[in-house]
Amino acid sequence: MQNIALIASWLNQYGGAERVLEAAHEIFPRAPIFTSIYSARALPAAYHAWDIRASFLNRLPLIKHQQQLLLPLYPLAFESLDLRGYDTLLSITSAFAHGVHPRDGARHICYCLTPARFLWNYREYIEREQIPAPARALLPLLIPLLREWDRRAAARVHQFIAISSAVQARIRECYARESVVIHPPVDVERFCASDARGDFFLIVSRLIPYKRIDLAVHAFNELGLPLVIAGDGRDRARLQAMAHENIRFVGRVSDAERRDLLARCRAFIFPGEEDFGITPLEANASGRPVIAFAGGGARDTIREGVNGEFFRAASADALVETVRRFDEKKFDARVLRAHAEKFSARVFQEKIAALVEADGK
Repeated sequence: MQNIALIASWLNQYGGAERVLEAAHEIFPRAPIFTSIYSARALPAAYHAWDIRASFLNRLPLIKHQQQLLLPLYPLAFESLDLRGYDTLLSITSAFAHGVHPRDGARHICYCLTPARFLWNYREYIEREQIPAPARALLPLLIPLLREWDRRAAARVHQFIAISSAVQARIRECYARESVVIHPPVDVERFCASDARGDFFLIVSRLIPYKRIDLAVHAFNELGLPLVIAGDGRDRARLQAMAHENIRFVGRVSDAERRDLLARCRAFIFPGEEDFGITPLEANASGRPVIAFAGGGARDTIREGVNGEFFRAASADALVETVRRFDEKKFDARVLRAHAEKFSARVFQEKIAALVEADGK
């Protein structure tokens, strides 16, 4: 039996990376979780029973409110973690966690959510994020140094896993490393089809610029068809100001409301380019098709005419054209559900367990 440790970039918010960690922890429930910082209040109660070991960063006074100013210390935080007792390390990371030092003879498998965007796509990152002025002044000086460290850290990883073909290409470009693709887990069991049908199209998303909800707003302004937008974020006021009356913003919704909306919509609209994209598969698990931009992770998960349709230019006009020719009657809820099940947590766990076991032999 291998002695396994899990490594997470940080545990101070709850999102997709944490859901991947949960699925991995179910495979290896006795594995400790090493991380840079940990805020129990920000995470589900189940985490409180886990063996979570945070780095020295967790004890620094600035860590709660001025994380960006401590950015130069993250490499040291992960390199200083004591992992001498473990022969297999599984890092789940979008930044820094792949920089740990395994003991001699140990294996390091990195489940890469993406090479750090603030390092490798700095201009795009800085344009869309609300970065405090002190950090904005500091980052241009740090980025070249951190990028070089990131490349050296990647060279220490024995096996990379990418969450999608898009991320696989990014790993190759940034790190000159090959990887295998294992898609993130989708909790398909939480969703089910409904006989009830609404007349609306649906978006469920954080309302921030890179999600490109503006494309959908402009498109449905022209189409005049009902569009429901669930979610919140700093872009909400701007989006609402440009939206016509056929577009309804419902804010954050409960899990039950989310399941109901997904099961009753005519189709789920996915206008941005994501590294993977879990919500389209949640719509499929609910028996509903997807209309997605043909980029990023959607290329791995959408099969035209099977579980959805693509629009191929990042423009409102392209989305309008696709919606106008969209025919929901040609999609079978059972086929959609079966497609989503290919990305279930069980499938993810089986693939991860097999890869770890094979590496341990």
